[in-house]
Amino acid sequence: MTPAHPHLVWDWNGTLLNDLSLVVAATNAAFASVGGPVVTPDEHRVRFRRPVAEYYAEVLGQAVDDDEFGRLDRIFHDAYRSGLTTCELAADARAAMAAWPGSQSLLSMWFHEELVPTVHTFGLTGHFTRVDGLRATVGGDRKAESLQRHLTELGVDGSAVVLIGDSIDDADAALAVGGRAVLYTGGFTDPARLRASGHPVADTLTDAVALAVREVSSAGR
Repeated sequence: MTPAHPHLVWDWNGTLLNDLSLVVAATNAAFASVGGPVVTPDEHRVRFRRPVAEYYAEVLGQAVDDDEFGRLDRIFHDAYRSGLTTCELAADARAAMAAWPGSQSLLSMWFHEELVPTVHTFGLTGHFTRVDGLRATVGGDRKAESLQRHLTELGVDGSAVVLIGDSIDDADAALAVGGRAVLYTGGFTDPARLRASGHPVADTLTDAVALAVREVSSAGR
């Protein structure tokens, strides 16, 4: 049965916001603080995953406990914050949002108190029925639990949801709530990894929305 009111959940970092270069630079700032290697954007896209502490441990070649991750996460976010004004939306972000026929919301694993004013600065707040970021002092965890809370607050059933994001974790979160995902190759994950996941994959956000519409339609057949 087709959900009566299909709902689109957007990811922010690496999806609507084109911030890969800044994220890699901030990641390298964190690694440099412990004498770690420099990762290139391509290396980051191949290796990045959540929980982020596991990614850090792999690159650094050593265990990263909660205290150490907290310290690295603060360095990352300080560097990220200082470069944020250099970031722009993905080229077709506005057109893609306008192309979705139903309601849409935004869920990010970036800090809520920084996300909300940034979304407002880009003039996007009116597009979304709800904007949620991370309500914690340390980031890096998986998205599924946050997505469930986000949908509960919206009063939206997971089966009515398509999530557009740039990571395997986005797809895992969508599956965890009974929804579907379309993955975007312009963000933090190597396109080959996304295609190997078996989820629909798009190279532009407007194509991602077209695939999301198709996903909703096919669910009704």
